[in-house]
Amino acid sequence: MGEERYGEFVLVRRYGHVAELVLDRPKAMNAVSTEMARSLAAACTALGADRDARVVVLTSSSERAFCVGADLKERNSFSDADLVRQRPVARGAYIGVLELPMPVIAAVHGFALGGGFELALACDLIVADATAVVGLPEVSVGVIPGGGGTQLLPRRVGAARAAELIFTARRLDAPEAAALGLVDQLTEAGQDRDDALALAARIAKNSPVGLRSAKRALRLGQGLDLRAGLEVEDAAWRATAFSGDRAEGVAAFNEKRTPEWPGE
Repeated sequence: MGEERYGEFVLVRRYGHVAELVLDRPKAMNAVSTEMARSLAAACTALGADRDARVVVLTSSSERAFCVGADLKERNSFSDADLVRQRPVARGAYIGVLELPMPVIAAVHGFALGGGFELALACDLIVADATAVVGLPEVSVGVIPGGGGTQLLPRRVGAARAAELIFTARRLDAPEAAALGLVDQLTEAGQDRDDALALAARIAKNSPVGLRSAKRALRLGQGLDLRAGLEVEDAAWRATAFSGDRAEGVAAFNEKRTPEWPGE
C-alpha cells in the first residue's frame, strides 16, 4: 500500500489499481477550507494523470462525518473581495472530483451536507452507511449550492424532487436518501468504506480504457437527445475498439484466461 499526502488535509492511498482519496481534516469534520480545497484539486490533478489508477474511492477520516461542507468559520472572516478570490479555489476542488476520468465512488457516513454532499454527488456512485445524513441546506444560510448541487442533484432525482430538497434545505437520513436515489448502495453502520473499496476492486478488474470511455459516454451523453447521445457513444466505442485493451480482452476470452490489460 502506497501513501501520498497533499497538504495537511488530503491523503491518497493505493491498493493495486484502486486509489483511496481521503478527506483528512477530522477535527473540523472535513469542513472544506481554502487550503483543503486547493489540496483536493491538486490530488485530483495527479490522479487524473495516473494511468495506473482505474478506480478512485473518496473517503473520510472523520468518525462523525463524510464532510460538512464549506468552512463557515473561515468564510465568516472573509470580505467580499476575499470571497471572490476564494471562489475559483473552491470550484477547483469540486470540478477536480467531477472531472476525474475513471469511475469514482463516494463512501459516506455521518454528515454529508452542503458542499460535502456535493463532493459525493460529483462521484459516479455513492455508498452510504446507516448513519448517513445528507442534504443541501445552503439556502438556510443565505447562499445556494455552489459546488454543482443545483446541476447534479436533478440529474439523479429529477427537477421537482431536487427543487423540493434544495428549497426546503432539509436533511435526509440514510433510508430516505436511498429510497429517493440520493445514494446508490446502503450498508451497515461502519461498513461504507469497506463496501466501497470492495466495489472498486470489482470494477478495477475490468479494462481501464473501457472504464474511462464508458464514463466519458455516460457523462457527455447526459442531457442530449437520443440521436446526439448515440453519437457520443459511438465516439467512445471507437476510442476503445482499436485499443490494446480490446485486443487483450478478446484474446483472453477466447483463451479462457484472466486479461492482463495494457491500459491503452
